[in-house]
Amino acid sequence: MLNIVGHKKVFFIISGLLIIFAVITIIVLGFKSGIDLKGGTEWQFVFEREGVEKSAVEKVFEGKDVTILSRDVDDTHTFLVRSVFFEEKDHVAYAGILKEQFGPFEELRFESIGPAVGRELQEKALWAIVFVLLGISFYVAFAFRRASWPIRSWKYGVVTVLTLFHDVLIPAGFIAIMGKLNGVEVDVNFIVAILVIMGFSVHDTIVVFDRIRENLKFVKEVKSYKKDEAASATDFASIVNRSVNETLPRSINTSLTLVLMLLALIFFGPYTLYYFVLVILIGTVIGTYSSIFIASTLLVAWHSWQKY
Repeated sequence: MLNIVGHKKVFFIISGLLIIFAVITIIVLGFKSGIDLKGGTEWQFVFEREGVEKSAVEKVFEGKDVTILSRDVDDTHTFLVRSVFFEEKDHVAYAGILKEQFGPFEELRFESIGPAVGRELQEKALWAIVFVLLGISFYVAFAFRRASWPIRSWKYGVVTVLTLFHDVLIPAGFIAIMGKLNGVEVDVNFIVAILVIMGFSVHDTIVVFDRIRENLKFVKEVKSYKKDEAASATDFASIVNRSVNETLPRSINTSLTLVLMLLALIFFGPYTLYYFVLVILIGTVIGTYSSIFIASTLLVAWHSWQKY
């Protein structure tokens, strides 16, 4: 049996360093907001003719506040134009100029969102995350309302939320770095990825907590503990450690199946989903780690602290 609880300080240090690094990265680098959240236009296209230079395309939009990215995708050279809000007449006009200068091209994507809509989506995304955190906290506290020995049920909810913050901050720090290095933007897909991570993480955490609850119930019945008689820190720690070890194979196997699927999407899926899938992959790995090594050990640490 692995002594996971006995090495809780090591896991706290690792997570603490990761969180500090993520927070500093987010504060220093910030996020590049996508058009979904700030408004603007994204226009992606590929020319039938080969050898079109990025500099030549930039001249077409000269005088316009635009950013042009070019990359090789599926053996074709695509261009991505990001700009302030384009009206349809601008879209048609520039499409005509591009066709005239470089020949026929295929329009892969054209999205245009006004600033007001972008701000509204940003507010709704933030509220969605807040409500999910509150909902999960209340749900876990309610679900474990009968597991108030030797630690109160609401503390399961608090630990779950703390674990979710841990699981969300680290992928967010990764996106901040990728935004600086590769121009990756935070958009609705990123918000969806964060919500997926939270859902998977809390599912895994609840499985561990449920096993702890069952083992505590069994020990309490066998040893005939009274409600007002608290277990010693050593007893509680051993129960939690045994519970985590019992759920360890299930947690790893469940996560591994998801990781394999996400890896397949990264290597063989469309490029447009690359960073979306990568964020979920990082969150899945971090969520599995936190459910096993952080959530359970936080309960033990809290139980020890409340004695002093």
